[in-house]
Amino acid sequence: MSTWPDTRILDLLGIELPIIQAPMAGSTSPQMVIAASAAGALGSMPAATLNIEQLRQALITIRQASDRPLNVNFFCHQPPTPNPERDCQWKDLLEPYYRELGADFEAPTPVSNRAPFDNASCEVVEEFRPEVVSFHFGLPEKALLDRVKATGAKVVSSATTVEEAIWLEQHGCDAIIAMGYEAGGHRGMFLSDRLTSQIGTMALVPQIVDAVSVPVIAAGGIGDARGIVAAFALGASAVQIGTAYLFTPEATITPAHRQALHSAQASDTALTNLFTGRPARGIVNRVMRELGPINPTAPAFPLAGGALMPLRALDEAGFSSLWAGQALRLGQDLTTRELTLDLARQALMQLNKG
Repeated sequence: MSTWPDTRILDLLGIELPIIQAPMAGSTSPQMVIAASAAGALGSMPAATLNIEQLRQALITIRQASDRPLNVNFFCHQPPTPNPERDCQWKDLLEPYYRELGADFEAPTPVSNRAPFDNASCEVVEEFRPEVVSFHFGLPEKALLDRVKATGAKVVSSATTVEEAIWLEQHGCDAIIAMGYEAGGHRGMFLSDRLTSQIGTMALVPQIVDAVSVPVIAAGGIGDARGIVAAFALGASAVQIGTAYLFTPEATITPAHRQALHSAQASDTALTNLFTGRPARGIVNRVMRELGPINPTAPAFPLAGGALMPLRALDEAGFSSLWAGQALRLGQDLTTRELTLDLARQALMQLNKG
């Protein structure tokens, strides 16, 4: 029987396939997690856009349907210092769009939020005891991390540089996601906010593999079996795939987002801070073209999205975050289960040709 060339992630996480369905906040449904897990991958439930009760309900749904290993993902950023002057400058920059679309500029600005990992989040982990807990933007404070580890969960986080990978290993990660520049959604960067520090998957993965002793998971620009084979050649023990799962019917994306995924070219994505205040890769739309994808006026994460909410309600395609990675043109209209099994089958065939 054909086997994977590196089984460290399979052994560590108790999964059958070295594929992690990426935890995409706002786009991942419990049904996607259940289907990915049933196919043998690691299903991942994102918590960043859910309140505690919504998270609990999602985990109840998953646990009732599946006894497979589960990953729950959390953001662990620090809430920003209030800056009313910057908030006003940002909204003033958007005023012409309010006037054009007929949105009420004088109405209070909605609050855009992403919940960081805290005591309440940790209590959910202690209640449901997911086999894997992953983090974005580094790791939470030691006391909380110790409580997570006490549940028996394996801890994983994303590194966008070699320095971040070394830091994560030193602070207790059991495996590290090497997140290349190509990846969709928020950059996991946390030791620096310099975009010039960000490098591509092919350059990043082998350098992180050489720098740490824990298994490495490759992420960014991997959308088919060729990407999986390349990741193993670079020294990775598994891959994390996001954008390809956005094409599945289990993805909870808007019609405008789905349409953009099917029509955008591979060159039509860019890193932008307009929608949340942190760099994240998405499909270029009107507001990114006209204000520039990176604009210094945008408030700190996660506040930038608030002033865009009324505009998004009137023009979803032009003013919403259409997250996607550079491999979007490799996407196929398959179910989560079909996609996972097809990726694994084709990758194993290529890996075992010799």
